[in-house]
Amino acid sequence: MKYNHIKILTICFLPAIMFAQTKKQKDQAAIKNLCGCYEVSFNFSETFSYSEDENYVPSEEKHDKATEWVQLVTDRQNKIVLQHLLIVGPPTKPTIIKHWRQDWLFENTDFHMYNGNNHWKYKSLSKDAVRGQWTQKVYQVDDSPRYQGSATWVYIDGKSYWENTTEAPLPRREYSIRNDYNLTVRNNRHEITKDGWIHDQDNKKVIRKDGAQDQVIAEEKGYNLYKRVADNRCKAAQQWWEENHKMWDKVRNHWSRIFRKKQDLNLAGMVAEKPLYRQLFALDKGANKREINKVIDAYVR
Repeated sequence: MKYNHIKILTICFLPAIMFAQTKKQKDQAAIKNLCGCYEVSFNFSETFSYSEDENYVPSEEKHDKATEWVQLVTDRQNKIVLQHLLIVGPPTKPTIIKHWRQDWLFENTDFHMYNGNNHWKYKSLSKDAVRGQWTQKVYQVDDSPRYQGSATWVYIDGKSYWENTTEAPLPRREYSIRNDYNLTVRNNRHEITKDGWIHDQDNKKVIRKDGAQDQVIAEEKGYNLYKRVADNRCKAAQQWWEENHKMWDKVRNHWSRIFRKKQDLNLAGMVAEKPLYRQLFALDKGANKREINKVIDAYVR
């Protein structure tokens, strides 16, 4: 009778174990489905204004198109790294621009959460809080941090998506022309479709000050559509990454050492009147670790 009881328990728990393994594999496949060559349309429109400033001017509606290659950089059980590369200019002479990067970490507990004014606060969550979840960590073109959030991949009614709300810096299209807010609360939804994927956003433009309640001055809708095209359309980007990835491996490795300190992080916007990405982009692709580390460390406060 005792043997039978153990046998029954084993049978009862086996499907749950199998489901958990299958779910993780399904998540990994969904994340890697973000890779490939895409025609991308970027669309943003300010939807609501709450500013008490009578002279407030809403952001202009924005529509852009681009060709983008999403490169699989790291493929491990608990970590998948994807690098975005923009392809601009005529097809006969394309220019490659290193774009944003996204790291996906399974059941990650360490975060650097944006708090406004180029300041990220280190935060640790319990293992229970992130069980079964994937963290998406998004990085700037120079591999410095942008925003991070943890959530569960969801599969329901024929849909596959991941959704999270987190704080982030102003996007490049905004911080170069606006200084009337200092933080974005981003609701990000990444949904896999039969033609590619969608990055759906509902964002709040926020003024954050120490000791005061956050003030939302406006809301914004973002809808970026990634339509898959033949990989050979992105051949120039693939070749660029093959020629330049060793330098950017060194950049990522140094940032990883900084993040592993598990401390709050402050970054300078300018050093010698230049932002970090310009300093790094100006380096030769054969730059050594010492040169790269020196450039990055000059911005870390």
